[in-house]
Formats: sequence, structure tokens, C-alpha cells
Amino acid sequence: MAVAPPAYADVLARIARAVQAAGRPAGDVTLVAVSKVQPWEAIAPVLAAGQKVFGENRVQEAEARWTERRGEIELRLIGPLQTNKAADAVAFFDVIETLDRDKLARVLADQVQKQGLRLRSYIQVNTGEEPQKAGVLPADADAFIAACRKTYSLEPEGLMCIPPLDEPAGPHFALLAKIAERNGLAKLSMGMSDDFETAIAFGATSVRVGSAIFGARKQT
Repeated sequence: MAVAPPAYADVLARIARAVQAAGRPAGDVTLVAVSKVQPWEAIAPVLAAGQKVFGENRVQEAEARWTERRGEIELRLIGPLQTNKAADAVAFFDVIETLDRDKLARVLADQVQKQGLRLRSYIQVNTGEEPQKAGVLPADADAFIAACRKTYSLEPEGLMCIPPLDEPAGPHFALLAKIAERNGLAKLSMGMSDDFETAIAFGATSVRVGSAIFGARKQT
């Protein structure tokens, strides 16, 4: 295993400290390295250092980047999913973290049956109720979780959120944790480069970190 790049090693150390400060067991939080829009020369050293879980926003970009190395990693879709890409997403990703509407749930359920695969999924909750952002509204979350289970025979693992940029993240993480608890969901995907330590304090089981590991995204 190669020596970890300094920024990656720093993020791992910060996660470990935050987990310890929260009184949680070591290894209780999964780091999802957000590799979207990053050049391979930035990703390769992190992969070589032992990182096994990566997050991508787009199905086609993920296929281009990871097809040859698919068996080496766990791959999570963390960007909005269009229904016309659902078949490819179910086939290619280990986890879909952005389940957020009935139409998508129906299509994913159909693909699970057609492909004979087990789907690991998270429901995205729009905790800030931002009109431009994907995710089920908090007031609708309980009903949607129930529909995923009963109507579509999906078994979501947990919830995901992206708090508004201009608000403290803590209350949004607390809200997500509360929704998860009352619905018996054990996993919380929350926290990014600027707030993952706060997310861990509020119970995150996975954090999605990109720029703190790789630097600013290279826009295409």
C-alpha cells in the first residue's frame, strides 16, 4: 500500500478525532471520497493508499472512470439520478444515495427485478426545503420511506442530505437523524469537506469528502 497523500491522511485523522470526540467506536464512519470531475492523477494516489469507497455524480462519468477498476472499490452514486439512467445505475453502482421520488422508486424497483440485483439505497431529504435542490421534503419523508418499503419493496439503508450553504449545518443533520431514528434507518450520509466533523457529532455513518482530499474540482 502506497503512502497516503498528505491531504487524504489529514482527512482520515480528522475523522478519527471526530469519532473519538463523539464517543463512538473507531471505524464507525465510512469516508466516501468524492472523485467526481477529478483527474485520474489526483485519484490514483488516494486509491493506492487504500481508499475503497468513492462517490460519483453522473453515471456516464463513473463508467468511463471506473469500469476497468470496478472490482477494486465500492462505488456510490451521490448525484441526482434521472429515470432514463436508472438501469445503468443499478447495474454499475453499489449504492444509490439519491432516491427522492416515487417515479424513481418505481423504476429502480423494476430494474432490481429485471437485473436480479440487490439495491442498496439511501433516501435524499431536502432538509432546507430548497426549490433548486433534489430530495424529498422533511414533511413527506415518513410517507415516502413507507412507500419505498411497502409499495416498491425497496429497503433503504438510510438517509442523505446536503444542507443549505448559507445556514449552520448542525440543525439539518439533527433533523435528518431524527427522521432516520423514527423510521428505523441506521445509516446517515451527511457531511462534506466543510462540515464533516459536525456531521459526525450528529451521528453520520458516512461522510462525502472531495475538495479536502483532492483540492478544488477541475471544472470541465
